[in-house]
Amino acid sequence: LDPTLHGEKLKLFCLEDEQPVCLVCRDSQTHDNHKFRPISESVSSYKEKLNTALKSLQAKLKHKENIKGEFEKTVQHIKSQAEHTERQIKQQFETFHQFLRDEEEATITALREEEEQKKQMMKEKLEEINRHISALSHTIKDTEEMMQDNDVCFLKKFPVSMERVQILQPDLQTPSGALIHVPRYLGNLPFRVWKKMQDIVQYTPVILDPNTAHPSLVLSDDLTCVKDLWNKQPLPDNPERFDSYSCVLGSEGFNSGTHRWDVEVKGNSHWILGVTTASNQRKGREFFDTDVWSVQYGLYERSGFPVRQDLERVRVYLVYDRGMVLFFDPVTNTHLHTFTTTFTDTVFPFFETASSLRFLQFKIK
Repeated sequence: LDPTLHGEKLKLFCLEDEQPVCLVCRDSQTHDNHKFRPISESVSSYKEKLNTALKSLQAKLKHKENIKGEFEKTVQHIKSQAEHTERQIKQQFETFHQFLRDEEEATITALREEEEQKKQMMKEKLEEINRHISALSHTIKDTEEMMQDNDVCFLKKFPVSMERVQILQPDLQTPSGALIHVPRYLGNLPFRVWKKMQDIVQYTPVILDPNTAHPSLVLSDDLTCVKDLWNKQPLPDNPERFDSYSCVLGSEGFNSGTHRWDVEVKGNSHWILGVTTASNQRKGREFFDTDVWSVQYGLYERSGFPVRQDLERVRVYLVYDRGMVLFFDPVTNTHLHTFTTTFTDTVFPFFETASSLRFLQFKIK
Protein backbone atom coordinates (compact mmCIF):
# COMPACT_ATOMS: atom_id res chain seq x y z
CA LEU A 1 0.00 0.00 0.00
CA ASP A 2 1.09 3.55 -0.62
CA PRO A 3 2.27 4.97 2.77
CA THR A 4 1.23 8.49 1.68
CA LEU A 5 -2.06 10.16 0.73
CA HIS A 6 -2.52 13.68 -0.67
CA GLY A 7 1.24 14.10 -0.40
CA GLU A 8 1.21 13.45 3.34
CA LYS A 9 2.23 10.49 5.39
CA LEU A 10 -0.52 8.33 6.89
CA LYS A 11 -0.15 9.07 10.58
CA LEU A 12 -3.67 8.41 11.91
CA PHE A 13 -6.04 5.44 12.06
CA CYS A 14 -9.80 5.89 11.78
CA LEU A 15 -11.46 3.66 14.34
CA GLU A 16 -14.86 3.76 12.60
CA ASP A 17 -13.59 2.92 9.10
CA GLU A 18 -10.62 0.91 10.40
CA GLN A 19 -8.17 2.37 7.86
CA PRO A 20 -5.12 4.67 7.90
CA VAL A 21 -5.73 8.33 6.93
CA CYS A 22 -3.71 11.54 6.55
CA LEU A 23 -4.36 14.88 8.24
CA VAL A 24 -6.21 16.16 5.18
CA CYS A 25 -8.61 13.22 5.23
CA ARG A 26 -9.18 13.62 8.97
CA ASP A 27 -10.62 17.10 8.42
CA SER A 28 -12.77 16.07 5.47
CA GLN A 29 -16.50 15.36 5.64
CA THR A 30 -15.77 11.74 4.95
CA HIS A 31 -14.44 11.28 8.48
CA ASP A 32 -16.67 13.83 10.20
CA ASN A 33 -17.04 13.08 13.94
CA HIS A 34 -14.85 9.95 13.62
CA LYS A 35 -12.37 8.96 16.29
CA PHE A 36 -8.68 8.65 15.45
CA ARG A 37 -5.60 7.15 17.06
CA PRO A 38 -1.97 7.29 16.10
CA ILE A 39 -1.07 4.51 13.69
CA SER A 40 1.68 3.15 15.95
CA GLU A 41 -0.76 2.90 18.87
CA SER A 42 -3.42 1.23 16.69
CA VAL A 43 -0.94 -1.24 15.22
CA SER A 44 0.08 -2.36 18.71
CA SER A 45 -3.54 -2.82 19.77
CA TYR A 46 -4.54 -4.73 16.64
CA LYS A 47 -1.43 -6.90 16.76
CA GLU A 48 -2.33 -7.84 20.30
CA LYS A 49 -5.87 -8.80 19.21
CA LEU A 50 -4.57 -10.75 16.23
CA ASN A 51 -1.95 -12.46 18.38
CA THR A 52 -4.65 -13.56 20.82
CA ALA A 53 -6.71 -14.94 17.94
CA LEU A 54 -3.59 -16.58 16.48
CA LYS A 55 -2.83 -18.29 19.78
CA SER A 56 -6.40 -19.59 19.84
CA LEU A 57 -5.92 -20.99 16.32
CA GLN A 58 -2.61 -22.54 17.31
CA ALA A 59 -4.26 -24.15 20.32
CA LYS A 60 -7.04 -25.48 18.08
CA LEU A 61 -4.44 -26.79 15.63
CA LYS A 62 -2.58 -28.57 18.42
CA HIS A 63 -5.84 -29.99 19.74
CA LYS A 64 -6.81 -31.26 16.28
CA GLU A 65 -3.34 -32.74 15.79
CA ASN A 66 -3.74 -34.54 19.13
CA ILE A 67 -7.14 -35.81 17.99
CA LYS A 68 -5.58 -36.90 14.71
CA GLY A 69 -2.95 -38.82 16.68
CA GLU A 70 -5.71 -40.51 18.71
CA PHE A 71 -7.58 -41.37 15.51
CA GLU A 72 -4.41 -42.89 14.03
CA LYS A 73 -3.93 -44.93 17.22
CA THR A 74 -7.57 -46.01 17.00
CA VAL A 75 -7.04 -47.17 13.42
CA GLN A 76 -4.07 -49.27 14.58
CA HIS A 77 -6.12 -50.61 17.49
CA ILE A 78 -8.96 -51.56 15.12
CA LYS A 79 -6.44 -53.39 12.94
CA SER A 80 -4.97 -55.15 15.99
CA GLN A 81 -8.49 -56.05 17.23
CA ALA A 82 -9.44 -57.49 13.85
CA GLU A 83 -6.23 -59.55 13.57
CA HIS A 84 -6.53 -60.91 17.11
CA THR A 85 -10.24 -61.68 16.64
CA GLU A 86 -9.53 -63.43 13.35
CA ARG A 87 -6.93 -65.63 15.06
CA GLN A 88 -9.42 -66.54 17.77
CA ILE A 89 -12.11 -67.30 15.20
CA LYS A 90 -9.75 -69.62 13.34
CA GLN A 91 -8.70 -71.36 16.57
CA GLN A 92 -12.29 -71.94 17.66
CA PHE A 93 -13.36 -73.17 14.23
CA GLU A 94 -10.32 -75.43 14.13
CA THR A 95 -11.63 -76.98 17.36
CA PHE A 96 -14.96 -77.61 15.62
CA HIS A 97 -13.23 -78.89 12.49
CA GLN A 98 -11.11 -81.30 14.56
CA PHE A 99 -14.23 -82.49 16.38
CA LEU A 100 -15.94 -83.12 13.04
CA ARG A 101 -12.86 -84.87 11.66
CA ASP A 102 -12.73 -87.09 14.74
CA GLU A 103 -16.44 -87.86 14.42
CA GLU A 104 -16.01 -88.64 10.72
CA GLU A 105 -13.10 -90.96 11.47
CA ALA A 106 -14.95 -92.71 14.31
CA THR A 107 -18.06 -93.20 12.16
CA ILE A 108 -16.08 -94.57 9.22
CA THR A 109 -14.08 -96.82 11.59
CA ALA A 110 -17.34 -98.26 12.99
CA LEU A 111 -18.60 -98.79 9.43
CA ARG A 112 -15.42 -100.65 8.45
CA GLU A 113 -15.55 -102.76 11.61
CA GLU A 114 -19.11 -103.81 10.77
CA GLU A 115 -18.03 -104.45 7.19
CA GLU A 116 -15.26 -106.79 8.39
CA GLN A 117 -17.61 -108.57 10.80
CA LYS A 118 -20.27 -109.10 8.12
CA LYS A 119 -17.69 -110.20 5.54
CA GLN A 120 -16.18 -112.67 8.04
CA MET A 121 -19.62 -114.07 8.78
CA MET A 122 -20.32 -114.53 5.07
CA LYS A 123 -16.86 -116.05 4.59
CA GLU A 124 -17.71 -118.68 7.21
CA LYS A 125 -21.05 -119.30 5.46
CA LEU A 126 -19.22 -119.68 2.13
CA GLU A 127 -16.82 -122.20 3.66
CA GLU A 128 -19.76 -124.15 5.03
CA ILE A 129 -21.60 -124.22 1.71
CA ASN A 130 -18.36 -125.21 -0.08
CA ARG A 131 -18.12 -128.22 2.24
CA HIS A 132 -21.71 -129.13 1.38
CA ILE A 133 -21.03 -128.75 -2.34
CA SER A 134 -17.89 -130.89 -2.07
CA ALA A 135 -19.76 -133.59 -0.15
CA LEU A 136 -22.60 -133.60 -2.69
CA SER A 137 -20.12 -133.77 -5.57
CA HIS A 138 -18.42 -136.81 -4.06
CA THR A 139 -21.78 -138.52 -3.45
CA ILE A 140 -22.90 -137.87 -7.03
CA LYS A 141 -19.59 -139.16 -8.44
CA ASP A 142 -19.63 -142.30 -6.27
CA THR A 143 -23.26 -142.98 -7.16
CA GLU A 144 -22.62 -142.55 -10.87
CA GLU A 145 -19.65 -144.96 -10.65
CA MET A 146 -21.73 -147.48 -8.69
CA MET A 147 -24.40 -147.43 -11.36
CA GLN A 148 -21.77 -148.63 -13.85
CA ASP A 149 -20.98 -151.75 -11.77
CA ASN A 150 -22.29 -155.21 -12.66
CA ASP A 151 -25.64 -156.24 -11.34
CA VAL A 152 -24.37 -158.17 -8.34
CA CYS A 153 -22.07 -155.34 -7.16
CA PHE A 154 -24.75 -152.74 -7.79
CA LEU A 155 -27.27 -154.66 -5.67
CA LYS A 156 -24.74 -155.11 -2.85
CA LYS A 157 -23.92 -151.35 -2.77
CA PHE A 158 -27.46 -150.15 -3.35
CA PRO A 159 -28.66 -149.90 0.30
CA VAL A 160 -25.66 -147.78 1.37
CA SER A 161 -25.73 -145.66 -1.77
CA MET A 162 -29.46 -145.07 -1.45
CA GLU A 163 -28.98 -144.01 2.15
CA ARG A 164 -26.25 -141.53 1.13
CA VAL A 165 -28.31 -139.86 -1.61
CA GLN A 166 -31.32 -139.57 0.69
CA ILE A 167 -29.46 -137.81 3.49
CA LEU A 168 -31.13 -134.39 3.90
CA GLN A 169 -28.71 -131.51 4.02
CA PRO A 170 -29.75 -128.08 5.33
CA ASP A 171 -30.75 -125.54 2.69
CA LEU A 172 -28.38 -122.63 3.47
CA GLN A 173 -29.69 -119.06 3.06
CA THR A 174 -28.31 -115.60 3.50
CA PRO A 175 -28.51 -115.01 7.27
CA SER A 176 -30.67 -112.24 8.71
CA GLY A 177 -28.72 -109.06 9.40
CA ALA A 178 -25.99 -109.95 6.98
CA LEU A 179 -26.02 -106.56 5.26
CA ILE A 180 -24.54 -103.26 6.51
CA HIS A 181 -26.89 -101.36 8.83
CA VAL A 182 -26.73 -98.20 6.69
CA PRO A 183 -29.19 -96.07 8.75
CA ARG A 184 -26.90 -96.53 11.76
CA TYR A 185 -24.34 -94.33 9.99
CA LEU A 186 -26.37 -92.07 7.71
CA GLY A 187 -29.64 -91.69 9.57
CA ASN A 188 -29.92 -88.13 10.99
CA LEU A 189 -26.15 -87.90 10.83
CA PRO A 190 -25.91 -84.08 11.14
CA PHE A 191 -28.40 -84.08 14.03
CA ARG A 192 -26.57 -86.84 15.91
CA VAL A 193 -23.24 -85.06 15.49
CA TRP A 194 -24.82 -81.79 16.65
CA LYS A 195 -26.24 -83.51 19.74
CA LYS A 196 -22.86 -84.98 20.52
CA MET A 197 -21.22 -81.60 20.04
CA GLN A 198 -23.36 -80.25 22.88
CA ASP A 199 -21.26 -82.35 25.25
CA ILE A 200 -18.20 -80.24 24.42
CA VAL A 201 -19.92 -76.88 23.85
CA GLN A 202 -20.90 -74.71 26.79
CA TYR A 203 -22.81 -71.44 26.97
CA THR A 204 -21.79 -68.38 28.96
CA PRO A 205 -24.79 -66.10 29.59
CA VAL A 206 -22.61 -62.98 29.97
CA ILE A 207 -19.87 -62.08 27.51
CA LEU A 208 -17.72 -59.07 28.35
CA ASP A 209 -17.35 -56.09 26.02
CA PRO A 210 -13.64 -55.19 25.69
CA ASN A 211 -14.53 -51.77 24.28
CA THR A 212 -15.97 -50.79 27.68
CA ALA A 213 -13.12 -52.15 29.84
CA HIS A 214 -10.98 -49.75 31.87
CA PRO A 215 -7.43 -49.65 30.43
CA SER A 216 -6.05 -51.50 33.47
CA LEU A 217 -8.28 -54.51 32.79
CA VAL A 218 -7.41 -57.39 30.48
CA LEU A 219 -9.99 -59.88 29.21
CA SER A 220 -9.53 -63.54 28.34
CA ASP A 221 -9.67 -64.56 24.70
CA ASP A 222 -13.16 -65.99 25.12
CA LEU A 223 -14.30 -62.78 26.89
CA THR A 224 -15.49 -64.63 30.03
CA CYS A 225 -12.71 -63.61 32.45
CA VAL A 226 -11.44 -60.20 33.54
CA LYS A 227 -8.21 -59.41 35.39
CA ASP A 228 -6.88 -56.14 36.80
CA LEU A 229 -3.25 -55.52 35.77
CA TRP A 230 -2.98 -52.34 37.87
CA ASN A 231 -1.24 -50.72 34.91
CA LYS A 232 -3.01 -48.88 32.15
CA GLN A 233 -2.71 -50.26 28.64
CA PRO A 234 -2.50 -47.94 25.63
CA LEU A 235 -6.13 -48.22 24.52
CA PRO A 236 -8.35 -45.75 22.64
CA ASP A 237 -10.34 -43.46 24.91
CA ASN A 238 -13.59 -44.22 23.11
CA PRO A 239 -16.88 -42.96 24.61
CA GLU A 240 -17.93 -46.45 25.74
CA ARG A 241 -14.82 -47.05 27.86
CA PHE A 242 -14.53 -46.51 31.64
CA ASP A 243 -11.66 -44.17 32.47
CA SER A 244 -11.78 -43.88 36.29
CA TYR A 245 -13.22 -47.04 37.78
CA SER A 246 -11.83 -50.50 36.92
CA CYS A 247 -15.15 -51.59 35.46
CA VAL A 248 -16.32 -53.48 32.41
CA LEU A 249 -19.80 -54.10 31.01
CA GLY A 250 -21.40 -57.16 29.55
CA SER A 251 -21.71 -57.09 25.78
CA GLU A 252 -25.47 -57.58 25.74
CA GLY A 253 -28.04 -55.28 27.31
CA PHE A 254 -31.48 -56.38 28.49
CA ASN A 255 -34.80 -54.57 28.21
CA SER A 256 -37.17 -57.47 28.97
CA GLY A 257 -37.32 -60.99 30.33
CA THR A 258 -35.51 -62.90 33.08
CA HIS A 259 -31.76 -63.49 32.99
CA ARG A 260 -29.26 -65.29 35.20
CA TRP A 261 -25.48 -65.44 35.43
CA ASP A 262 -22.93 -66.80 37.92
CA VAL A 263 -19.66 -65.09 38.75
CA GLU A 264 -16.69 -66.76 40.42
CA VAL A 265 -15.27 -64.30 42.98
CA LYS A 266 -13.16 -66.70 45.06
CA GLY A 267 -9.78 -65.27 46.14
CA ASN A 268 -10.70 -61.74 45.12
CA SER A 269 -9.81 -59.06 47.67
CA HIS A 270 -12.60 -56.78 46.53
CA TRP A 271 -15.27 -56.75 43.86
CA ILE A 272 -18.51 -55.11 42.80
CA LEU A 273 -21.06 -56.66 40.46
CA GLY A 274 -24.60 -55.98 39.38
CA VAL A 275 -26.40 -54.07 36.65
CA THR A 276 -26.43 -50.49 35.42
CA THR A 277 -28.27 -48.52 32.76
CA ALA A 278 -26.94 -48.04 29.25
CA SER A 279 -27.05 -44.25 29.70
CA ASN A 280 -25.08 -44.17 32.95
CA GLN A 281 -21.96 -41.98 32.76
CA ARG A 282 -18.80 -44.04 32.35
CA LYS A 283 -16.32 -41.19 32.29
CA GLY A 284 -15.15 -39.55 35.51
CA ARG A 285 -16.19 -40.43 39.04
CA GLU A 286 -19.98 -40.19 38.68
CA PHE A 287 -20.75 -43.77 37.63
CA PHE A 288 -21.83 -45.01 41.07
CA ASP A 289 -23.93 -41.92 41.85
CA THR A 290 -27.09 -43.27 40.21
CA ASP A 291 -28.63 -46.15 38.23
CA VAL A 292 -26.45 -48.88 39.74
CA TRP A 293 -27.89 -51.97 41.48
CA SER A 294 -25.05 -54.03 42.89
CA VAL A 295 -23.45 -55.93 45.76
CA GLN A 296 -19.87 -55.36 46.84
CA TYR A 297 -17.17 -56.98 48.93
CA GLY A 298 -13.99 -55.65 50.54
CA LEU A 299 -14.56 -51.95 49.75
CA TYR A 300 -15.59 -48.85 51.54
CA GLU A 301 -19.28 -48.49 50.90
CA ARG A 302 -19.01 -46.98 47.47
CA SER A 303 -22.19 -48.38 46.06
CA GLY A 304 -24.59 -51.24 46.51
CA PHE A 305 -25.24 -53.74 49.25
CA PRO A 306 -22.13 -54.75 51.24
CA VAL A 307 -21.42 -58.49 51.48
CA ARG A 308 -19.50 -59.47 54.60
CA GLN A 309 -18.90 -63.18 54.00
CA ASP A 310 -16.08 -64.51 51.84
CA LEU A 311 -17.89 -66.07 48.88
CA GLU A 312 -16.85 -68.42 46.12
CA ARG A 313 -19.58 -67.45 43.69
CA VAL A 314 -22.36 -64.94 43.26
CA ARG A 315 -25.51 -65.60 41.25
CA VAL A 316 -27.39 -62.67 39.75
CA TYR A 317 -31.02 -62.78 38.67
CA LEU A 318 -32.41 -59.91 36.61
CA VAL A 319 -36.19 -59.88 36.33
CA TYR A 320 -36.53 -56.84 34.10
CA ASP A 321 -40.30 -56.70 33.74
CA ARG A 322 -40.79 -56.76 37.52
CA GLY A 323 -37.92 -54.36 38.18
CA MET A 324 -35.99 -56.80 40.37
CA VAL A 325 -32.29 -57.60 40.74
CA LEU A 326 -31.61 -60.52 43.10
CA PHE A 327 -28.26 -61.78 44.40
CA PHE A 328 -27.60 -65.26 45.82
CA ASP A 329 -24.75 -67.43 47.07
CA PRO A 330 -25.32 -70.48 44.82
CA VAL A 331 -22.97 -72.67 46.88
CA THR A 332 -25.16 -72.45 49.98
CA ASN A 333 -28.30 -71.26 48.17
CA THR A 334 -28.35 -68.19 50.44
CA HIS A 335 -30.18 -65.02 49.47
CA LEU A 336 -27.88 -61.99 49.71
CA HIS A 337 -29.99 -59.02 48.66
CA THR A 338 -32.80 -57.88 46.37
CA PHE A 339 -33.26 -54.50 44.70
CA THR A 340 -36.70 -53.41 43.52
CA THR A 341 -37.09 -50.57 41.05
CA THR A 342 -38.75 -49.65 37.75
CA PHE A 343 -36.55 -50.04 34.70
CA THR A 344 -37.10 -47.60 31.84
CA ASP A 345 -33.74 -48.03 30.12
CA THR A 346 -31.73 -50.96 28.80
CA VAL A 347 -29.56 -52.41 31.57
CA PHE A 348 -26.16 -54.09 31.27
CA PRO A 349 -24.31 -56.42 33.64
CA PHE A 350 -21.26 -54.62 35.08
CA PHE A 351 -18.25 -55.72 37.11
CA GLU A 352 -15.34 -54.23 39.00
CA THR A 353 -12.45 -56.25 40.42
CA ALA A 354 -9.10 -55.84 42.13
CA SER A 355 -7.77 -59.14 40.82
CA SER A 356 -9.94 -61.36 38.61
CA LEU A 357 -13.51 -62.51 37.98
CA ARG A 358 -14.73 -65.42 35.89
CA PHE A 359 -18.17 -66.07 34.48
CA LEU A 360 -19.32 -69.65 34.81
CA GLN A 361 -20.61 -71.61 31.84
CA PHE A 362 -23.70 -73.74 31.49
CA LYS A 363 -24.10 -76.87 29.41
CA ILE A 364 -26.61 -76.57 26.62
CA LYS A 365 -29.64 -78.74 27.28
